[in-house]
Amino acid sequence: MNKVRLGIIGLGNMGSVHSANILAGKVPRLELAAIADADPAKHARVPQAKAFSSLEAMMSSGLVDAILIATPHYDHTTLGIQALKSGLHVMVEKPLSVHKADAQRLIAAYTDKKQVFAAMFNQRTDHYYQKIRQLVRDGELGEIRRVNWIITNWFRTEHYYASGSWRATWAGEGGGVLLNQCPHNLDLFQWMLGMPKRIRANCGFGKYHDIEVEDDVTAYMEFPNGATGVFITSTGEAPGTNRLEIAGELGRLVYEDDRIIFTRNKTPMTEFSRTVPEAFGRPESSIVEMPALDHGGQHNEILKNFTDAIIDGVPLVSPAVEGIHSVELANAMLMSGWTGETVELPIDAARYEALLKEKIAGSKMKKKKKVAVSGDDFTKSFGR
Repeated sequence: MNKVRLGIIGLGNMGSVHSANILAGKVPRLELAAIADADPAKHARVPQAKAFSSLEAMMSSGLVDAILIATPHYDHTTLGIQALKSGLHVMVEKPLSVHKADAQRLIAAYTDKKQVFAAMFNQRTDHYYQKIRQLVRDGELGEIRRVNWIITNWFRTEHYYASGSWRATWAGEGGGVLLNQCPHNLDLFQWMLGMPKRIRANCGFGKYHDIEVEDDVTAYMEFPNGATGVFITSTGEAPGTNRLEIAGELGRLVYEDDRIIFTRNKTPMTEFSRTVPEAFGRPESSIVEMPALDHGGQHNEILKNFTDAIIDGVPLVSPAVEGIHSVELANAMLMSGWTGETVELPIDAARYEALLKEKIAGSKMKKKKKVAVSGDDFTKSFGR
């Protein structure tokens, strides 16, 4: 095989972006062979590829080697299972699934390891986050004591939420900022720092918008080693902030405004505390500002890696099986917000699914009239 014939299911915003990038030749050895969408009006967006009305029709055509699923969230599980069972290679847009039980079902369908099964966590290609992960993994910060991430530059308008009847509903999207905007950040969080053992979250449901799902979240976490974490996100705050701060035995790292600043302790905190006779003071430190990096190849780099994995067998940057972790973090925060409880991880997947079904059954949201949305509402945030 010297090229991969890709079929994209779902021609909304991300499906259209991926189609345009592939057709522009931005992903070597990847050919857009087919598209599928239940809305025939969307087929005209990509006249260069054979169009189908369903995944089944596209798969049975024999035109594709791999499928990219870019549909609304709940379909990721059912379509992903179909594509895996058909023997095709599969790429799933974020989130992997809406809830942990569905993610488990999807992963359970991945039985043939000859297939390549990936997720679109494009921020793993960002060189800033790669550097932070390396510093943490290499022990440059020592044992982690605390992490704070304020990621509130996801501002969205009422116009945005009216762009589709499925948006910002329990039945259509399965959540709000945690399921739509923050899967990337939650994936990066666990990719860099590992999973916490418990979470307590305060969630604002329709706090800033006329929606029923969460648009504001403050979550407190505890890790197995005793470290604590705070994760704050919102779609109702402008201009918003993206600031990640990690404190460890050997110093503090801050990432903000495309700068990584590492304040390095000359003596580990615990050692200094136990050996220095003075009652006050702190370890001497030096400030190291990391060289300016870039944000990597993002979506196209993940697609290139997917293609290279299929043809050459290279390791995946973002294996789909790892996507369950960000789903579980989002679910734990929502479960805590719904119940007022501190949630232990791993969560009870069946209990979460039952609670979500209760939310869907009790929904009083009426479908809003769909409105057109300018590209500014979407494309400026695709890389974040």
